Amino acid sequence: MESVTIKGMNFIPYIKREEIAKQVKRVADEIRRDFEGSEPPLFICVLNGAFVFAADLFRACCMPESEITFMRYKSYEGTSSTGVVNELLGLSEDITGRHVIIIEDIVDTGVTAEKMIAALKERKPASIKLATLLFKPQSLITSAKPDYVGFEIPSKFIIGYGLDLDGLARDLSDIFVLHENN
Repeated sequence: MESVTIKGMNFIPYIKREEIAKQVKRVADEIRRDFEGSEPPLFICVLNGAFVFAADLFRACCMPESEITFMRYKSYEGTSSTGVVNELLGLSEDITGRHVIIIEDIVDTGVTAEKMIAALKERKPASIKLATLLFKPQSLITSAKPDYVGFEIPSKFIIGYGLDLDGLARDLSDIFVLHENN
């Protein structure tokens, strides 16, 4: 892994793809264990950032009767949250009485997750769980604490493995952190 420059900002290696794969498998094992003997869950991938994690997690869960669908929210501009969460693509499936697992790329303030959970609860699912690849506990300002976490990380800006800077760098297989000298 070498450093990368995106939009004039230097990012250095942070989490290697091999470590990501191990944590995806661990989270998938936890989900499989928790849903053993129950109706298969509906996975809801939060676009755009979670699509890489969601694809890997969904396959690793290996629950042939489960389904995946997508919602899209936006709350970031550049390297920081705007504090405003906009739903760009809603859910069309009926989730009444179904188990739901929201798949996020990252939970930092928890504002997006809290908004999603509240909206989904109105549709009367059997349960709602939140799975995230990355969790910044020091940044959390809501009660939307994830049920499944790949990594707990400090409050730093990261890219790669689906996470972006204004739409760029999602294709990186590893995760990179903004170098402190930027």
